[in-house]
Amino acid sequence: MKRPQRSYLLDTLESLFYSSSLSEQKHFIVLVHLADPDPMWHSQMISNISTIFKPYIQASQLVVINTPLKSYLPLKSLKRNFNDTPTYVAFRSKRNMDYAFLMNFATNHSDYFLMIEDDVKCVPGFVTQIATTVSAWENKPWVTLEFSPLGFTGKLFRTKDLPCFVNFLLLFYQEMPCDSLLSHFHDLLMQQTPVQFLPSLFQHMGNYSSSEGKFNSLKDIEFEEDDISSPNNPAASIYTSLKATNDSVPMNAYSLNRNFFYAKSAEAGRHLTVVLDSPANVFRVQVLTGSDLKGENQLKEGQIELGYSYTNQINDCDDYILLGLLVNGILNKQVLSNKSGKKDLHAEDPVENYKEEVGTVGLLDENNQGFFITDCKRVL
Repeated sequence: MKRPQRSYLLDTLESLFYSSSLSEQKHFIVLVHLADPDPMWHSQMISNISTIFKPYIQASQLVVINTPLKSYLPLKSLKRNFNDTPTYVAFRSKRNMDYAFLMNFATNHSDYFLMIEDDVKCVPGFVTQIATTVSAWENKPWVTLEFSPLGFTGKLFRTKDLPCFVNFLLLFYQEMPCDSLLSHFHDLLMQQTPVQFLPSLFQHMGNYSSSEGKFNSLKDIEFEEDDISSPNNPAASIYTSLKATNDSVPMNAYSLNRNFFYAKSAEAGRHLTVVLDSPANVFRVQVLTGSDLKGENQLKEGQIELGYSYTNQINDCDDYILLGLLVNGILNKQVLSNKSGKKDLHAEDPVENYKEEVGTVGLLDENNQGFFITDCKRVL
């Protein structure tokens, strides 16, 4: 929508594409709904998008749509359920229909639909992080997976569920804002608790709302911009199937000094495993690979798993859950855990506290050769 002070749409589009690698861009299409009725703004925005993002349009990675006003339901004499002004009621009612038309168009274009608003920036590698989460939740029941707590941003749907939600939005378009309608939609489909993942992958960047030009300083406090904070690694034992070079020892990968662990080769299936000496609640996992001096030897591919339900095995756990993939040789992931003593996983609480935490790192660099691992970190 048009904003009286300034538009953030072009910034949002830049963030979407520039925060994604070329390989990641092959797996998504950006769909933009220009929903403001102002024809001059509409023409100018199309011109700007066509000029700046021409390669993405030509590659069918960016699609822009518009819905004529005659397709909208009435926007006069609407219900005022929350004592909102008539102007705001009309704004949020139209916005519900804007989203409905956007989702209706997206239904046949992909397996999943990620909703973001037009004034956000993305964390680098957000596509891979979402894909990893979707893979882990593939066989679990959910209506939406939430990668940001802000409004309607960062909500992931299965596209097969979109037609029902589109009808729901249109049926109750004048009742309440879209995020409130989504909450009720969750209740109807028996998702009583939001499935949220932290840190957030999207941050609000604008200062002005598209509603009457109001100032809006909303920020997501859970959003992190490449922040590798100081860790607090508990005592642990390290096991690895990698062949160390010279006097390099696996514990150097976990210690908090400047030493590093260097291996001769990194073949698929090799691992480095950290077993905590005592049970602990793990709140964050950070893994850094590569040389601090030159930024070389970063792992091209690797995955980090968390183990739980420890029994009597010395260096292994009964079960693992995929925490994430390395992006540019780095993983910095918060673990959601607020209960203890669980032996199984539930849709509303995908990662429970771990009896004995084990992190494994699958290892492979660009040339299938040696690499550095510096500080595989566990922050409690």
